[in-house]
Amino acid sequence: MSSLIQTYERLLAAFGPQHWWPGDSPFEIMVGAVLVQNTAWKNVERAIANLRDAGLMSPHALYAVPTDELAELIRPAGYLQVKARRLRSLLKFVDEYDGSLDALFQTDAATLRERLLSIHGIGPETADAILLYAGGLPTFVVDTYTHRVLARHGWIGYEAGYDEIKDHFESSLPQDAKLYNEYHALLVRVGKEYCHKTAPTCESCPLADLLPSGGIVEPM
Repeated sequence: MSSLIQTYERLLAAFGPQHWWPGDSPFEIMVGAVLVQNTAWKNVERAIANLRDAGLMSPHALYAVPTDELAELIRPAGYLQVKARRLRSLLKFVDEYDGSLDALFQTDAATLRERLLSIHGIGPETADAILLYAGGLPTFVVDTYTHRVLARHGWIGYEAGYDEIKDHFESSLPQDAKLYNEYHALLVRVGKEYCHKTAPTCESCPLADLLPSGGIVEPM
């Protein structure tokens, strides 16, 4: 646990609280988790603004919108037909709870995660983002930044998959949704500012002295 806690404390001291995930409601966060796939957040904000302006930011209202019309509303997020179908699939699932997110998130977390993963277009990262950020449930979200930061420090192998990395955090840290929320956001921040895919700026990174003595661990 010590290395993960040390990393967290370094990042929190360097960047402060990140106030994630952006969204005015749990439902908006769920929608954003689907729309952000393969696009920048600024594009998601424009798509969500379209939905807000149309008065559709509720499960029942959005589920009533035909797929083609929904696709046009979310056009700024890209892949509009694909994402419209994925949103419809998620909305159909929410409708099974009569549109009540309170009822949905009272479901056992492990069971709810499996059900989310069974929905077309909902992968592990999106499912965990919904559970953590919309539901406030203690499940760690893993993304490209998380993998890159940990692998370069030698804390996981480059071949480590999603579930292995997720378990690395959840088995080593307290089961605390607020901690998981902040930790993931901080890893994204350090990934964007320092741990770039190419030409990382390690010298000024708050985690610089946690690297192995030989520097960044390179993939085999």
